Amino acid sequence: MATGRNHRPAATRSRGIPEATVARLPLYLRALTALSERSVPTVSSEELAAAAGVNSAKLRKDFSYLGSYGTRGVGYDVEYLVYQISRELGLTQDWPVVIVGIGNLGAALANYGGFASRGFRVAALIDADPSLTGKPVAGIDVQHTDGLEQIIDESGVSIGVIATPAGSAQQVCDRLVAAGVTSILNFAPTVLSVPDGVDVRKVDLSIELQILAFHEQRKAGEEAPEEETETAPPAAPPAASVSKRSEPGSDGDRPAVMPA
Repeated sequence: MATGRNHRPAATRSRGIPEATVARLPLYLRALTALSERSVPTVSSEELAAAAGVNSAKLRKDFSYLGSYGTRGVGYDVEYLVYQISRELGLTQDWPVVIVGIGNLGAALANYGGFASRGFRVAALIDADPSLTGKPVAGIDVQHTDGLEQIIDESGVSIGVIATPAGSAQQVCDRLVAAGVTSILNFAPTVLSVPDGVDVRKVDLSIELQILAFHEQRKAGEEAPEEETETAPPAAPPAASVSKRSEPGSDGDRPAVMPA
């Protein structure tokens, strides 16, 4: 595998690929990697689309941007597609990553084994807490934020991960950008302001849970009418049969119920 930052992904070098397609490429790669691990040689567009959670027409359109059209009656070569998508995503080279904020979330990210297998190397762990300095996490000693700029320069880092509290995220972001980081993955619950040329991807678990809560409430609301129908009391007499003005009583004055 090539290392360093001296060459660009194929998509940037040669042709434009829509952002929506780029967002789906990792889904295809994950499904293809699973097939490769099972030694599956070829896969149809329908099978791969189902595994990735998209429709087959969209998949074929996405792959057309890669110049891959499969073979009629055979499908797509799994190993070749793994290589092709990995190349387009820039995963055939090594990407050093720095994680800033080594609390529970940052430590969990540092211990995540999927980075290395997908082309990313955790080059440094950084935190503002002096008590964490020198403490090993996932086999890497935590370094203090005072040395952030030097660490980024020496490690050739272009991707930074922010896992700090919201209050310090923007300051950390500014320092990362000033030090040369051009891509940021933000786990802090805040919106970051960055200059042109810097890409930010935000991961907010609470927002995802809120969206799921919305769908759960919606599903519960759809089920409620069915339950009410099963246990509903007998229908009231037709409105035309109710013509008497209600009498004053414990419920107070109410408007007359007139025939419809």
